[in-house]
Amino acid sequence: MEDTQIIELYFQRSEDAVIETKKKYGAYCNTIVCGILKNTEDAEECLNDAYLKLWKTIPPVKPHSLKAYIGRIVRNSALSAYERIHAVKRGSDTVKVALDELAECIPDSSCDMTEELELQECLEGFLRRLPKTDRIIFLRRYWYMSPIKEIAEDHGLKETKVVSVLRRTRNRLKRYLEREGMSL
Repeated sequence: MEDTQIIELYFQRSEDAVIETKKKYGAYCNTIVCGILKNTEDAEECLNDAYLKLWKTIPPVKPHSLKAYIGRIVRNSALSAYERIHAVKRGSDTVKVALDELAECIPDSSCDMTEELELQECLEGFLRRLPKTDRIIFLRRYWYMSPIKEIAEDHGLKETKVVSVLRRTRNRLKRYLEREGMSL
């Protein structure tokens, strides 16, 4: 089913909208959530919360890209769940380390909606300018929260090469955002 048809089901308040969304994007959403939470039960609960949020926000929102919209909702839900679950723990797991790495170059998350949209546009512009391999490595690490070892194995690279690509890309991102007037 096409995204426009699924969105129309949400506007009609048809429960088939969630069913069709799960059919089309369930595996994609599961990959995002499991990459962050690493626990099937937590992931399932998080996905249910994300689908509920999707149901509550469409309408009035009519997303241009349903995949991007649900991906963002799922990722934000997973990160919120991760923070709740690990509030007491002080581990050095993949998600925490990746978020700490990215915090060096991304502005404070306490910005308003307008600033958030500007940041999103800047990030999209930055990612479009990256060489394909660098973009894939960057997204694998900071969107899907994949461990460096896994990224290296999947791309036939040494871990040190992946670390180097990520460091250079973060530095380029920081300079790019500064040039675009984003306050860090």
